[in-house]
Amino acid sequence: MMQIAVFVPEHGVIEAITPPFRSFNTANEFLVAFGKEPKFNVEYVGLNKYVSANNGEYTVKTDRLLKDVKHTDLLIIPPTFGDTQRGIDANADAIPLFTKLYKSGSSLASLCIGAFLLAETGLLNGKKCSTHWAYIDEFKAKYPEVEVEDGAIITEYDTIYSSGGASSLWNLILYLIEKYSDRETAVLISKYFALDIGRESQASFAIFRGQRNHDDDEIQKVQDHIEKNYEEKLTIESLAALINSGRRTFERRFKKATNNTAIEYIQRVRIEAAKKFFEASRKNVGEVMFDVGYTDTKAFREVFKKITGLTPIEYRNKFAKTTHEV
Repeated sequence: MMQIAVFVPEHGVIEAITPPFRSFNTANEFLVAFGKEPKFNVEYVGLNKYVSANNGEYTVKTDRLLKDVKHTDLLIIPPTFGDTQRGIDANADAIPLFTKLYKSGSSLASLCIGAFLLAETGLLNGKKCSTHWAYIDEFKAKYPEVEVEDGAIITEYDTIYSSGGASSLWNLILYLIEKYSDRETAVLISKYFALDIGRESQASFAIFRGQRNHDDDEIQKVQDHIEKNYEEKLTIESLAALINSGRRTFERRFKKATNNTAIEYIQRVRIEAAKKFFEASRKNVGEVMFDVGYTDTKAFREVFKKITGLTPIEYRNKFAKTTHEV
C-alpha cells in the first residue's frame, strides 16, 4: 500500500489538515466497495504527539512523530494559521526532516501557504510552485530563487507538488488520488465532497490590491492617481509627468516598485473595478467596459479573461450578487 503522511504543523489550519486524511481514506472505502484493494495507508505525523490548530480551537493527535518516519511515499504539508513567519519558526525542526524524506525518495506536496514551509527546505530553488494568490508577493520576496506559478491551481515539479489558495488544495488532493489510483475514484471523491474537479486557475478568485510594499513615495503617488482616475485616458507620458520623470526612468522605477509595468497596473486596477461592477450591479458588459476606461470590446474581453481566467459574462454569472440580464 502507498504510505501517505499528513504533516500536522504547529499553528496549523484544521480546514487543510483534515481534507487529505479524509479523502485518501474515503478513496480506500470506494475502492473496496467496487471490489478493489485499498491503496493508501494514511497517517498524521507531527513534531509532537498532540498538535493544536487554528489558535488552539482544535487539537490533532498524531499517529507518529515526524522524526520517526524513515520513509513515506508522499508527505503532505498543510498551511499554518496566521503570520507565515510565526508558522515557519514554530515548525523549524520539521524543515530538515522534510529534506531528508525527499532525498530518501518521498514525494512532497504543499497545500496553499504550506508552500512557505516547503520553500524553507531550499528544495524549490530553481523550480516552480503554487501558493495562495494573496501571498504571492510575500512569497516572491522571501524566496526569490523559486518561480511562482501566478494563478496556478496545481504545480508539479520533480515529484514536488503544490496547490494554490484555500479550496485549491482539494484540486491537488483529487489530482493525487487520480494519479495514484484511478480517474473513477477521483471523480467519485469529487462528487462525494461536492468539488469542482476541473478547475485549473485561481485567477477568478484573486483580488488585486495595489502593491504598496515599497519605499518609493513618488511611485505611490502615481499609484494613487491611477486608482482614483482609472476610467480616464492614462498614458505613460502623463504618469511620468506627475513625478517629473522621463519615460524610461519612470517605467523602470514603476516595475521595480510594484512588480508590474505601468500598463499592467492600469489593466489590473480597471479589471478589479469591472469585477466589482459585475458582482454588485445590473450593468451589461458594454456599460461596465466604458465605466472602467475601455472603448474596445475585444481588448476589454481579452484583458479581463487574461487576468481572471473567465470571460466577463462567465464572471458575472458566477459572482453576481443581484439578478442580472444577459
